Amino acid sequence: NKGRALRYLAQREYSRAELERKLMWALQRSLTRHAELEPVNPTKLRQDVHAMLDELTDKGFLSDTRTAAQVLASKGTRFGVNRLRQELQAKGLDATLVASTLAQARLGEYEQAAQVWRRKFGKIALDTKGRAQQMRFLAGRGFSSDVIGRVLRRVGDEVHEADEASEADAEG
Repeated sequence: NKGRALRYLAQREYSRAELERKLMWALQRSLTRHAELEPVNPTKLRQDVHAMLDELTDKGFLSDTRTAAQVLASKGTRFGVNRLRQELQAKGLDATLVASTLAQARLGEYEQAAQVWRRKFGKIALDTKGRAQQMRFLAGRGFSSDVIGRVLRRVGDEVHEADEASEADAEG
């Protein structure tokens, strides 16, 4: 059991809840294959897994805080706060840890949304259908509607200013 848990943790960070689910599933699958050998009490199995997870946490191999930081580092550049919330909650992280991680993500959410928009589109759509497509794309990435509106307004202003500057250069 412990060896399996360490192999999982060597591959990537897991939250405690994720690792517990994964280990319980693997152990139950293994036990059903070998059910004729020895019947196993599911309550005892869960207690053993909890004890092992406590030991891994005490030794620093398992950390929910590290898992949250890893999600923020790897996905925070591509996704908004709403999508990050889903990712963190799916990992079974504590609500206070999720809230503090999302507070960090909110600090740069506008810049991230603008960067994602620039990589995907690069220029503002002139028709409403195109603008709606750009808005849906950013919303699908988990950015809030007010951030999306700010991105499209600011980028629209930048494009308008750049057009005016190029027209002035052409005249001068």
